Amino acid sequence: MVQKKLKESTRLNFKEELMKEFPDFILYKDEPLQKYTFTETGGPADILAFPRTREEVKALVDYCRDHEIPWLVLGNASNLIVRDSGIRGVVLMLLEMKQIAIEADVMTVESGMRLIDASVAAYEASLTGLEFACGIPGSVGGAVFMNAGAYGGEIKDVFLSADVLLPSGEIITMTKEEMAFRYRHSQIQEMDGIVLTSRFQLKKSKQLPIKVMMDELTELREAKQPLEYPSCGSVFKRPVGHFTGKLVQDAGLQGFMIGGAQISMKHAGFIVNINHATATDYIELIAHIQAVIKEKFDVDLEPEVRIIGEN
Repeated sequence: MVQKKLKESTRLNFKEELMKEFPDFILYKDEPLQKYTFTETGGPADILAFPRTREEVKALVDYCRDHEIPWLVLGNASNLIVRDSGIRGVVLMLLEMKQIAIEADVMTVESGMRLIDASVAAYEASLTGLEFACGIPGSVGGAVFMNAGAYGGEIKDVFLSADVLLPSGEIITMTKEEMAFRYRHSQIQEMDGIVLTSRFQLKKSKQLPIKVMMDELTELREAKQPLEYPSCGSVFKRPVGHFTGKLVQDAGLQGFMIGGAQISMKHAGFIVNINHATATDYIELIAHIQAVIKEKFDVDLEPEVRIIGEN
């Protein structure tokens, strides 16, 4: 993700020039991002691109670098908040890149595939290891970028390697060791890289126990999470020695609202859009929760959700 300030001279004409440069690419100008984010909030992207191949991704990144245009990748836009003023420059969503190949017990997946769909493909191939991901709505690339996890499993547990595009235009292959995974973090976050393709080391198994585990986790998720409303998923990283939801409940904040954003009555670790919330509503509510929890319990809550875009 490269979010330099867009020069005023560049701002005036880069959108038209970029559209002309890549007439066969899927590009939208001044596209509202609330149509794509899971919170259903967010302002417009100057250019929203849906590259279909790694060559298209590289061409766009090379163009942006050469013309000093900022760019970033949204993944599946499931665990982020885009500010109401939107994003300047080029936004890439890799959702058209969702090829998958399975050879023996290794699954190779392009970054745009939903992690949920990858877990289903693993089950259909009688491969175990991705059951924990059966309810994670993000893309494979985004999941690797942030070492996504749920119900005791994380991407690092099955990760083998990934092809990564660097801002320089070079494509490298990174191993598990080079990724330096930790809680909701990978080395790619420090490198401003784009995950193009990932490989996962799974294990052969019978389909029945895989299906049983996926059904159990799906039932748990549906029972505990407020899936009936737009949300960005779990808002905060788990603080050491605490559970975020319990802290929020003990502070008497569950149900508290700012604008149309509410701390979920079903799970206090979630903020839901119940009445045409704006990104500003979300951001102000996050700050309010942090301040109250710090005051009452002297615990610092660190957002898990990414907050991006122009103020």
